[in-house]
Parts: sequence; C-alpha cells; structure tokens
Amino acid sequence: MLELAILGFLYDAPLHGYELRKRITALTGHVKPVAESTLYPAIKRLEKAELLARATRPGSVAAPRHVLTLTNEGRGELRRRLAEPVQRDITDENRWFTVLALLRHLADTAAQAAVLRRRLAFLEEPASFFYEGDRPLRAEELDDPFRQGILIIARATSRAELTWLRATIDSLEHSGR
Repeated sequence: MLELAILGFLYDAPLHGYELRKRITALTGHVKPVAESTLYPAIKRLEKAELLARATRPGSVAAPRHVLTLTNEGRGELRRRLAEPVQRDITDENRWFTVLALLRHLADTAAQAAVLRRRLAFLEEPASFFYEGDRPLRAEELDDPFRQGILIIARATSRAELTWLRATIDSLEHSGR
C-alpha cells in the first residue's frame, strides 16, 4: 500500500520526501501513520527498481532538498498495480481507499470498471464480524448492543458503497461505448 501511494502521489508532480509523507498521512494516517523509518526505505526500494528518480534542488531557506520524480517505468508500474490489485487491496478497506484514491491514473475506463467489479463482488458475498459456526450473524440476531452497532454501521456503509459502485460501474461502462 505504501509503495502504491508513493507512486500515485508522484504521478501528479515531483515531491520531496516530507511533502510526500504529508500527503500519504492525509490519506491513510488516521489508520496507520507513515513513519520515516518505513517511508524512506520504500522510497529507496522504488529508486533502486528505477521506478522513481531523485534530484537535488536548492532549498529556499534550509539545506538542499531531494525531490522525487516518477520515471516512465514508475508510471507503468503504477498503472499495472492499479489494473491488477492484489486481493488484499480489494478486501481491506484501508488499502481499498488507497487504490480508489489513485484509480483515476488508470486511463482505461474498462480497466477501472473491472477493478470496481472486483470490489463489488467482494461486498456482495455474505459476511459478518460474528458467526454461529459457519453462518454469518445479522445484527437482529445479537443481544449485545455494541456488536449490533458494529453490524448496523457496517451494513449502512456497505449499502452506500454498493450503491456508489453500481452507479459508477454503469457510468464507466456507458462512457466507454
């Protein structure tokens, strides 16, 4: 997820590490803050893979800054990762939001719709946070008001997302004709 976010934010414009960290934190920080100890090794891996390049530019007040730029290979890798997200990027809500925030960089509307269809299929499967044997439990079957609350909130969120997914897939499929 971190590498995808790095590639996605650099797709728009070159950034220095601090600004990149701020943007990633704004997207995912409430769930998992981005520490320098994880960001900079990820940047180095992407740089070693020639997916991004580093240039030194003079700082306006402070020391020179290292500015990161996405390479053509990096742009291609971002589009590949967006077109073929791993299953965890579809099923994990926080990872899904990162994919969704960057999906506009995938120019092919049919490919965008295909990614959304994968999320739709995942959400249409019966699921719960609580089970009786293999059977998912519904909020109405629970006596615990807190567990009921989790399921009621999840149901409302899922319904909203399902409605948005169906409408957006339909729109993408009709715009591609």
